[in-house]
Amino acid sequence: MFNIYTAIDILNEKAVRLYKGDYDQEHTYNNDPHFVAKRWQQLGAQYLHIVDLDGARDGKLVNRALIKLIVNELKVPVQVGGGIRNIESLEILMNAGINRAILGSAIIKDPDFVKEAFKIYGGEKIVLGIDCKDGYLAVEGWQESSQLTATDIVQQYMEHGLKYVVFTDIDRDGTLEGPSITDLRNLLEACPEVQVIASGGVSDMNDVNDLKDLKHMHNNLDGVIIGKALYEGKIEPHQLYCDEIYE
Repeated sequence: MFNIYTAIDILNEKAVRLYKGDYDQEHTYNNDPHFVAKRWQQLGAQYLHIVDLDGARDGKLVNRALIKLIVNELKVPVQVGGGIRNIESLEILMNAGINRAILGSAIIKDPDFVKEAFKIYGGEKIVLGIDCKDGYLAVEGWQESSQLTATDIVQQYMEHGLKYVVFTDIDRDGTLEGPSITDLRNLLEACPEVQVIASGGVSDMNDVNDLKDLKHMHNNLDGVIIGKALYEGKIEPHQLYCDEIYE
């Protein structure tokens, strides 16, 4: 199955998109992320991908009340990332009913926490957010770079139960320039045991179909996160939320 994850990025309690992860290049699409979530569900979304951008920048959960409201009122599963830096924050979100938690900065800032999270919740619930710039992991709301590649991270956490990663090419995120097929292919080939969720750059249905073609060659491509293309009408919900896409 090829999964579609509909993105809702929350900043200052609004639904926004950033350009290449730059907080100074923010575009607000709606002042009510709760309304946006309900609307995507009504239109047929089968999975939501929520990012607490305030939390990612500040290193702590900021929009947990809003996220809890969304999760409690929706029937579709929700995965959440941004600002999850300790077990307490993780427990708050899990108790709120999220389906998966995405850990990013903690991968290198606090690997012991990440390993503990896998031990407690397992690889079906804990996802690693591998956000790369120029091939290397970026953390702290994408404002700091590291010397770790996506493959380095997967290999580091495989023995702890890693099953899913979200791979984002920051230079593509919010650009509508198309996904980074080459980087995705390299990761899929290097790490066949891990399910990869693509993120960043999708601009139209041609990009979605290119990713589906890639899945035919690499079954460990789980699906794709789509945000800006939907918000700007480059892709219509009826094109995306249909059985032909999920097959």
